[in-house]
Amino acid sequence: MRQACQFPAKIVRGTVRDLLRDVLRDRGGNILPIAAIGMLVAAVVVGSAVDLSRDYLVRQQLQSACDAGVLAGRRTVTTAGFDDASKKVAKAYFDTNFSDAQQGTRSTVFNPVSTDNGQTITGTATTLLDTLLMRIFGKMTFDIQVTCASSMGVGNSDIMMVLDTTGSMDFTLSGSSQKRIDALRSAMRNFYTTIYNATANSNARVRYGFVPFSSTVNVGKLLTDVSKSYIVDSYAYQSRAYELDDSGSSDYTSDWVRYSNDSWTYKSSCTNNMPSDENFGDYSSGGSKYQRKIEYSCRQPNNSSKYAIYWHYLYRPWVMRYHQRTFSTSSFKKFNSVNTDTGNGGANVSSTWDGCIQERDTVAQSTFKYSATSGITPAGALDLDLDSAPTSDDKTKWRPLWPEVSYRRWTDNGYYTTATTNNGGSGGDYCPVEARLLSTMSQSEFNTVADSLVAVGGTYLDIGMIWGGRLMSQQGMWSTLNSDEPSNGGKVSRHLIFMTDGEMEPNYTIAQAWGMEYWDRRVTSDGSTDDAKRHTQRFLASCEAIKAKGIRVWVVAFTSTLSTDLTTCASDDSSFTASSSADLNAAFQEIAKQVGELRVVQ
Repeated sequence: MRQACQFPAKIVRGTVRDLLRDVLRDRGGNILPIAAIGMLVAAVVVGSAVDLSRDYLVRQQLQSACDAGVLAGRRTVTTAGFDDASKKVAKAYFDTNFSDAQQGTRSTVFNPVSTDNGQTITGTATTLLDTLLMRIFGKMTFDIQVTCASSMGVGNSDIMMVLDTTGSMDFTLSGSSQKRIDALRSAMRNFYTTIYNATANSNARVRYGFVPFSSTVNVGKLLTDVSKSYIVDSYAYQSRAYELDDSGSSDYTSDWVRYSNDSWTYKSSCTNNMPSDENFGDYSSGGSKYQRKIEYSCRQPNNSSKYAIYWHYLYRPWVMRYHQRTFSTSSFKKFNSVNTDTGNGGANVSSTWDGCIQERDTVAQSTFKYSATSGITPAGALDLDLDSAPTSDDKTKWRPLWPEVSYRRWTDNGYYTTATTNNGGSGGDYCPVEARLLSTMSQSEFNTVADSLVAVGGTYLDIGMIWGGRLMSQQGMWSTLNSDEPSNGGKVSRHLIFMTDGEMEPNYTIAQAWGMEYWDRRVTSDGSTDDAKRHTQRFLASCEAIKAKGIRVWVVAFTSTLSTDLTTCASDDSSFTASSSADLNAAFQEIAKQVGELRVVQ
């Protein structure tokens, strides 16, 4: 059909002009000429409608393809900006959505560009559409051109970063000289930059909070800033003391020596002149502390039939004994320097609280659940209560983690024991950097937090998630801050980003958020059995409680398997794996893009 319409334009125009002239000059019957003119008008109307309809449909498809291209290109933008890789993706999406063969067009061109390093992608698409019927009137083609642009904008957002800063984060990445924690710092900075660029020309409010976690969390100042009564005034720690060994089995004596040169024929006479024994009393020598007792005895010297007075010392040593002790925390919790007699030989040790905590009371149970109707069960698990403030009952309060008084203990054979022993060692000091409440931050302030992260301690996923929820809850101890409405009047989206480089891996012999588990037995009945499983139950219950608050939970498994526990914790379509620094950065970028709103802006 298209070939049937390929008349030279000059011939077509001449034919129509001649036909009209002849009709107008004809003075005879004019029914047929009028009919011819009607047919010609009908052809104009129908031809225009057909070709204009085709133009409209092609223009719409071209616009859709242009929009798809810039959207896809913007989604792939990284810190490298709108590079060749992103351009390739943009053009591929355009080509997928617009085909010359299907649209009957030719010479189609799509050109995506960015003048602001990828924040906004603009595109121009052009094509030629040959007419079918309108060419008889001289209209041979339609030159179609559309423009499009895509940008990412972020509305009001609260973002809590719950970050694994355990000892393994100090490991070097496979095939790289970079440490895991350095890769995390870099990904965090890039995340901020992406969000910042997306809000640069808006009045959106974005706030950031942080919960670095390992074996515990550092929230002491956050709690005492609300009320110092949230921390107990005394607590029984697994510890040690320099004590007198009065068991008798460890007494030892000096050699018997002659007391004087006097001697007696009869023993009774010697006894009558013998001084009274001296009871045990404190004594120190050579820097060691003892109790000493003097004993006297009448004896016959060698090769003598007479009796003389002899004496010797009976020593009872002071030893380090490992057992539970109660310490006052009333000054320590105020971040004052406090002396304790827990040094070697009972020496004073000065310490100041660094802010890490032991959790409040819980239940040594195997399963924990959350439901919208009943909350956390069992109800006695106050460590999982995200919202309730402490009361006057010490069970509801937190305890300072106190490394300088925390000691584990074992038998002479090297086995851990709950009995009092003379053998033991430090419970360790595994305190991450301070957690931070939600606040607006400059790039410099954000970078300072990222650079402060230190890798230390074991992997307690539950303590990180619990405190991430507490610091975001709109019903909890910081509800006023977390419910604060932005001045622009818009809604606030809430996101918790949970990054870990390992699965649950508690250590029941160190000082951590639940005490020293082998001895305190707050999580297990025997100090070790199913310890990891029980912490995982706490972790999953916390995840559900947080999601029920309308907070989107993102999970990133860095250099580790994305376990079922982690995917269960995450909100729908909100979990990632990352085996390299580039993967971690890409995961954080994808989260940033979904925290924001990728949209067509023209």
